[in-house]
Amino acid sequence: MQNKLDFLIERVQKQNPQANIRKIRAAYECAAAAHEGQKRKNGEPYIIHPVSVAEIVVEMGLDTDSICAALLHDCIEDTNFGYKEIENKFGTPVAELVDGVTRLGMLRYSKEQEQFEDLRKMFLAMAKDIRVILIKLADRLHNARTFQFLPERKQRDKALETMEIYAPIAHRLGMSRIKWELEDLSLKILDPIGYNEIVEGLKKQSEQHEEFLKGIQERISAKLAEAHIKNTISARVKHIYSIYRKMYAQHKTIDEIYDICAVRVIVDTVADCYNVLGYVHDLYKPIPGRFKDYISTPKPNGYQSLHTTVIGRAGVPFEVQIRTTEMHKMAEYGVAAHWKYKQGLTKKGNEEAFAWIRQLLEAQQDTEAEDFIKNIKVDLFADEVFVFTPKGDVVNMPAGATPIDLAYAIHSAVGNRMTGCKINGRIAPIDSQLKNGDIVEILTSKEAHGPSRDWVKIVKTTEARNKIKQWFKKECREENIVNGREDLDRELRANLLYNGFYENEEVRKNTLNKFSFNTLDELYAAIGYGGITLTKVINKVKDDVGKLRRQREQAERAAQPQPKRVTRSTTGVVVEGIDNCLVKFARCCTPIPGDEIVGFVTRGYGVSIHRRDCVNVHMHEDPDRWVRAWWDEDLAASDRSNRFSTGLQISTRSRIGVLSDVTAVLAACKINVHEISARDLNDGFGVINAMVDVAGVHQLDNLISRLRSIKGVVDVTRTVDTN
Repeated sequence: MQNKLDFLIERVQKQNPQANIRKIRAAYECAAAAHEGQKRKNGEPYIIHPVSVAEIVVEMGLDTDSICAALLHDCIEDTNFGYKEIENKFGTPVAELVDGVTRLGMLRYSKEQEQFEDLRKMFLAMAKDIRVILIKLADRLHNARTFQFLPERKQRDKALETMEIYAPIAHRLGMSRIKWELEDLSLKILDPIGYNEIVEGLKKQSEQHEEFLKGIQERISAKLAEAHIKNTISARVKHIYSIYRKMYAQHKTIDEIYDICAVRVIVDTVADCYNVLGYVHDLYKPIPGRFKDYISTPKPNGYQSLHTTVIGRAGVPFEVQIRTTEMHKMAEYGVAAHWKYKQGLTKKGNEEAFAWIRQLLEAQQDTEAEDFIKNIKVDLFADEVFVFTPKGDVVNMPAGATPIDLAYAIHSAVGNRMTGCKINGRIAPIDSQLKNGDIVEILTSKEAHGPSRDWVKIVKTTEARNKIKQWFKKECREENIVNGREDLDRELRANLLYNGFYENEEVRKNTLNKFSFNTLDELYAAIGYGGITLTKVINKVKDDVGKLRRQREQAERAAQPQPKRVTRSTTGVVVEGIDNCLVKFARCCTPIPGDEIVGFVTRGYGVSIHRRDCVNVHMHEDPDRWVRAWWDEDLAASDRSNRFSTGLQISTRSRIGVLSDVTAVLAACKINVHEISARDLNDGFGVINAMVDVAGVHQLDNLISRLRSIKGVVDVTRTVDTN
């Protein structure tokens, strides 16, 4: 391990000559002692991990305290070396960094509400000290390099978490090198077939790419030498996940993707950047619409560069990126490249650089966990478009944003008084999608009556959506209460829950407590202005009404003496007063052992067994044909091979692999599946219907619990055919 430490120290001295080497050595010695005897999943001594994380932190160019915290980042969680010991030996800043990274390590990527809280904690930590998330990214990057040593299910969970949370955060911080590696390592786990297809395809074309890029480098270098422009040229094939996304979006194989090569030219000054652009366009024909100037309009994460796509001599397109040395450092390491301890950023400058973190924390107020998780990727991680105000100010918006989003980004009052817009001098619909370079003028009026409710469905950003909801919440309370009650009553009646909700105080109380409301009017108002979805309220009421109904029926059954069983049915059901009858299970409610059941005497087809809570039991016009029935527990105990069919409806968010995960759980639970189907709904949701065989309610409840734990599954219910 001494070689590993010496290599780390060598890199520190090269990257940051002012670093406190003695303090770093002391941190290593403490970490090595604390982790003595511990092993990683791949069998290596555990100390290799914190040293590797520290190496990544050094490469980012962070300060001494960050390097020490990287070496000690697992001590609080995994060893007896606690916060106080770190604080006493290395100071409060190092201890707080280690504590912050430890807390981020405890985040759970699971249910929406939990994930909502965890992301909120993450952004709070970032707002307090951005170094916490930088060290955490280094930690995740090294862990991603060893994903293959984890159990298969955990590999997928960690890879998905990395792809959906950590890689986008790296992107938002401008750390493209770390983002690319995180994406590639995650893709290798999530879609190994697609990953290997690209790797093999690139291997086959490697000589061709190498020759192609070498010729381009030589030609551009010669041209710039003639112009006496000092430069450094490098060429590369785009990273695997970038190619994967292009193949997926364009429905092409790797052989059909041509613009996978890129050339980077690094020069000394901004003026040289634009001069090089001119020379490149002299040498190669530019593709119209593929030029982007991120120098004059930097990306929100600070990225600056000129991008142009041109056609090579063989008719093959390739991208050229032109930037200065400082821009290149920023592009590779993002916020770490201009960290305040390195360049002395003022507190005010630091706040401006990370204003988006504060905006995220503000956006989570009055937002449901589900909406926050869904929209965070839009506001944080989406591609951007740059538009101009009539005064020439540049405003960046997520791709797909509308003039309404722009109005609320300027100010709440502008959005609330908006009556129309002009795009490039012409009147345009307010739901138009903004494009790069658009000049947008927001038309307002003091007589405007506020936003339209339809705007909530039109806007792209969470900020605009929340401001619209806030307006309705504040200005239209009485109207919200009326509309909310009408909507709720309509859904309650449609689900046969109206009486169960309004006639049972316990159900109403549980519903209000679940969503933190004190009165029904508050619930109605929240539904009216869109603060809570009807689906969530109805699901809660349905659960409570069903639970109370089952409790009541069990109490009634316990109070009545059981009649003598006159027969045993081979189907596992005993029917009162009928011997050796033909028994069939109703398809409308698919009863299984453990359900409260009742029999219906059919005309010539024996007795049809229904669940007591089946809608047909309460709606049938001939009550005399209903007979008491119960499960033959003795038969169930003697024949454990008996299986009963029932239907499940699994509500999901649209996600690649969710159906595969569902079938994997069914197989793991050894559930026989008769039929299964899936379809997409609107707004990014989907539904999976399955007919399965189970032994009884206990096994079904366990199965439902397992299915609900799958990432992307919103709810699982038994299906009831009301036709």
